[in-house]
Amino acid sequence: MITQACNGKEIGKTIYDIVIVGGGSSGLTSAIYASRYGLKTILFSDSFGGAMGLAHIISNYPGFKEISGLELADKFIEQAKALGAEIEFEKVMDIAKNGDCFIVNTDRRTVNARKVILAIGRTKKKLGIEREGELIGKGISYCATCDGWLYKGKVVGVVGGSDSAVTSALLLADLAKKVYLIYRKDKLRAEDVWVKHVLSNPKIEVLYNTEITELLGSGQLTGIRTSASKVIQLDGLFIEIGMVPNTELLAKLGLVLDSENYIVVDKTQKTSISGIFAVGDATNSTELKQVLTSASQGAIAVYHCHLELKSRF
Repeated sequence: MITQACNGKEIGKTIYDIVIVGGGSSGLTSAIYASRYGLKTILFSDSFGGAMGLAHIISNYPGFKEISGLELADKFIEQAKALGAEIEFEKVMDIAKNGDCFIVNTDRRTVNARKVILAIGRTKKKLGIEREGELIGKGISYCATCDGWLYKGKVVGVVGGSDSAVTSALLLADLAKKVYLIYRKDKLRAEDVWVKHVLSNPKIEVLYNTEITELLGSGQLTGIRTSASKVIQLDGLFIEIGMVPNTELLAKLGLVLDSENYIVVDKTQKTSISGIFAVGDATNSTELKQVLTSASQGAIAVYHCHLELKSRF
């Protein structure tokens, strides 16, 4: 354990070598590696699993032919805890520089950190059409893994053409009577293996070159109107049109972001502020947003955190 007193005004008595913000694959991998280095580590998150936890089936993570996202997330958490990392269900409200350390405020406590690793991930994009917010939980959902069971034997739609959209459609096809996959372009952009499964599934109908212009129903979704003025009766609609980084927390810190609000990092996962590293889907590190790449970034960040901490004492 490396921790020494901070060169600044300590707020509270607890000092951690590393505070990790976020409980997805990159954050949990950071916790695993930090604990293996013997660093005093705590991870804060108000949800665990991240994008990994929302995946119905993961079939491209080495060592597992197929595994559910929730099961893989549980294995990450179990390993981090077994190695000694503190894993806490708390929401980080604020991070501030304090001498050569940082003050991290959650909704329950305040701690000091020598290094901070941001693993804050992304959230689902909204369609941005009238009454979308009103119908969330009343036919509109952003998570087929979470809510698909509610639509057993019913008719549902999925909006999008990415991996997340087509895998959601496949999951829902196991439950629903009929699934419409609605995409605004003329070709799905998911991996070929998933596209083949979708196109060969008799319960899935793909609607190409189609956009939703209106949500129908009073108090509960009953259907949609499309850009071709076609009305489709639906019991549920799952929106899978992409993600946006969760960078609202960073406004006061002044971290450098790119034009799409992703955190700018270098090859060691360092941000523009010394002592703060960022990993996973909220960074500009790679366009390939996968459990494997996020996990690798967590390992890289902790390696360099350890080197910096070790060199100071």
